[in-house]
Amino acid sequence: MSRLRDKIGLVTGGSSGIGLATAHAFVREGAQVIITGRDSRTLLEAEAELGGRATSICADHAVRADNVRVSQTILERFGRLDIAFLNAGVGGPASVEDATEEHFDRIFDTNVKGTFFLVQELSRLMGPGGSIVLNSSIAPYGGAPGTSMYSAAKAAVRVFARGFSADLIHRQIRVNAIAPGPIDTPIFARYRKDPADLEKHMERLRSFVPAGRLGLPEEVAEAVVYLASDASAFVIGTELVIDGGASEAPHAAPIYLRS
Repeated sequence: MSRLRDKIGLVTGGSSGIGLATAHAFVREGAQVIITGRDSRTLLEAEAELGGRATSICADHAVRADNVRVSQTILERFGRLDIAFLNAGVGGPASVEDATEEHFDRIFDTNVKGTFFLVQELSRLMGPGGSIVLNSSIAPYGGAPGTSMYSAAKAAVRVFARGFSADLIHRQIRVNAIAPGPIDTPIFARYRKDPADLEKHMERLRSFVPAGRLGLPEEVAEAVVYLASDASAFVIGTELVIDGGASEAPHAAPIYLRS
């Protein structure tokens, strides 16, 4: 397949999980892909895994100077950018009762401030037909303990998809968002170090998904490819939910059907 043939694409947070799966999909569809991440070791491993059509740039999505450097590097090496998947983000539970300012800043600097200013930089590299895909979440769709900051940040990302579209459509640059539900990625292990606790948590997540399982990074990647490609040329400012029915048919989940 060649839905992205000869395109220059960027994937932030591209060294694992959804980002790495999307980078693989971009390469498979014919694109030259640039991946970014904060950990140089895992980033270089991912670049090697992706093969000769991949380039990596070590950068922190939350640092504006790094975003400027990423944009400048892409311009110097490739001369333009056609598609971008802004996937990098951070989470972590914290209730309104015990959250710290440091935690708030970390969540919003990466998910909100970093996204805003990186799009500002990248849009300057894009011409007509450019496509930007933002990684939001279904978290804003409902309240859950300890998620208010993360949910608010991801709600801002959803709003960005609309607002950026309005700002950039006169240049024929489209902006859309995806909203993944529970996806089977390594991120859960970062917050739950005990294997038994991790498995208990994963089983609980599965019980709330009507599809009866967690999503796969590759399934999210396919949605990103669609939004990045010309197949979605008339799709502007929208959000594509990928959650196994968790937000639209929640009472069909296994936890509600058990006798």
